[in-house]
Amino acid sequence: MSEAKFHVRPPSPWLLLMEGGRAPLEYAATLATMPWLKRLPRGDGHPVLVFPGLGASELSTRPLRRFLQGLGYAVHDWGLGRNRPRAGLLDACGERLADIARQQGRPVSLVGWSLGGVYARELAKQRQAQTRCVITLGSPFAGHMRANNAARAYELMSGRALRHDPERADRLRRAPGVPTTSIYSKTDGVVAWQCSLNDAAAHTENIEIPASHLGLGVNPLALYAVADRLRQDPMRWQRFDPRAAPRWLFRVDAKAAA
Repeated sequence: MSEAKFHVRPPSPWLLLMEGGRAPLEYAATLATMPWLKRLPRGDGHPVLVFPGLGASELSTRPLRRFLQGLGYAVHDWGLGRNRPRAGLLDACGERLADIARQQGRPVSLVGWSLGGVYARELAKQRQAQTRCVITLGSPFAGHMRANNAARAYELMSGRALRHDPERADRLRRAPGVPTTSIYSKTDGVVAWQCSLNDAAAHTENIEIPASHLGLGVNPLALYAVADRLRQDPMRWQRFDPRAAPRWLFRVDAKAAA
């Protein structure tokens, strides 16, 4: 299949244009609902490692990390500055994961936003024994590598052309062997939502929420879902049940696959 011909297209220019205006509203919604979110059941204190998206730094994930810290988790940022694709980056992420797992003496949950979620999935495949679960937010791990509105930015930051490699795409699509959750939005203006769907398996799920791409890390529905997933015992893992969430706050479509 040529790069010019593939079924899934990047999100429309209209959705992309709305990204900048929607994210602040999502953050405002989180601030408004934070008193309730803070009353969610506390976690068990296990370590959580959070990865930012393309071109973003630890600042972008600070609201998410503070929220999870407030629930009692031992939260860590990825510690590698701005996310600029470069040689050896995944190896450095692996060393960060190994250090945290060794210091904490228990497996680490990996939470990744956009490209950071792709890193999280690949690390879990390489270091399954050190990984408790994987949660991604709008991450393009399936489908054509140019089915998004960030391909050009990736090329500029990495200094190399982004070409679709079917074999590599197939490897990226395969889920890790630990519980793996994809939180995605059909109104994502950056990543085509079809590229964020896990294949059906006993340990995978897809949770759809209304959100922008830039707002996924500060969206109250996403925060609720992340907290709910982190509370799961990997040995008795069950898919997300939206019926257990307050209907006035959380309306999602939870599926194993498209």
